Amino acid sequence: LAHHQSGHNSGVIHSGIYYTPGSLKAKLCVQGAALCYEYCDQKGIPYRQCGKLIVAVEHDEIPRLKALYERGLQNNVRGLKLIGPKEIQAKEPFCRGLMALDSPYTGIVDYKQVAQSYAEDFQEAGGTILTDFEVTNMEMAKESPSESDEEFGVFWLFLFPQGEEIYCRHLVTCAGLHSDRLSEISGCSPEPRIVPFRGDYLVLKQEKSYMVKGNIYPVPNPRFPFLGVHFTPRMDGSIWLGPNAVLAFKREGYKWFQFGAGDFLDAAMYSGLWKLVLRNLSYGLSEMYRACFLSAQVKELQKFIPEVTINDVIRGPSGVRAQALDSDGNLIDDFVFDGGSGDIGSRILHVRNAPSPAATSSLAIAKMIADEVQRKFEL
Repeated sequence: LAHHQSGHNSGVIHSGIYYTPGSLKAKLCVQGAALCYEYCDQKGIPYRQCGKLIVAVEHDEIPRLKALYERGLQNNVRGLKLIGPKEIQAKEPFCRGLMALDSPYTGIVDYKQVAQSYAEDFQEAGGTILTDFEVTNMEMAKESPSESDEEFGVFWLFLFPQGEEIYCRHLVTCAGLHSDRLSEISGCSPEPRIVPFRGDYLVLKQEKSYMVKGNIYPVPNPRFPFLGVHFTPRMDGSIWLGPNAVLAFKREGYKWFQFGAGDFLDAAMYSGLWKLVLRNLSYGLSEMYRACFLSAQVKELQKFIPEVTINDVIRGPSGVRAQALDSDGNLIDDFVFDGGSGDIGSRILHVRNAPSPAATSSLAIAKMIADEVQRKFEL
């Protein structure tokens, strides 16, 4: 459980600042953060509400920072305020910046622990968890597994390698890195396609961890597809630095030289990826350069904490983001939920795109899915 995206993410409980007002991301993140804190309190799961500073280090970032502040207010994010250099240093003594957006309710948690707790809740409610099952086919059952289900027209899933069949009336999928493939197997649309991007983190050496107290983030640049490097404290006391964003050659390729021929060909033959690459060629090359050379990554970090040196960091873990792309090369920014038509498609709800802040939003997403399942399947 939590072996992939949920176990390789930054561990941040996001507050909902960045997302377009009225979008599912904005709505569900704000709701989800409150539910996440409440759930952790109920279950005794430790977390830290350490806050976050989004820091402008260049004058041309200040208008974007102020626009971000207005967006956060529209999204009903609590406690936001703009602060100057002295207040920045009061909160983060080693951080330098011209202005920052202070988000005091941003927190951190171990999402592996949260996922384990969800699993326990599910099992206590009568659910069964199976792992290491690959769905290879979905078909309408030729006969019902039991007389009581004959009227429902169930379909079956053939699961590899065990070769077992699972019968069900309805299906909800949340397949992350394989969500497009599962949708295609079910006869639903293959779009948006998933292209995997690996993010490599550095880790601040333990004796230097005093330099960072809370989350320190850059002001996002709308010209670039990804956020950029940031400082992230972890529940174990370590400080993660990064990540970069480079194309992964395997959907579950967390290490540099992991290669999956099928995954690579899927990405390389998709026109949407090439359109994205050509629009962001210089950015992509600089990300690859920073991935290879620690000094380049550290130079980015020094914009915020000048005292960080190459001797203060080591290479850390990596995660793979299931990035949804359309055929025009546009990143699908919002959550996507859909199904299909026909005997099978009409009985399925696919969670097609659930990138960050999906972990923060998970309980709010769950409630929305439960409501949609009741409506779609008339339960």
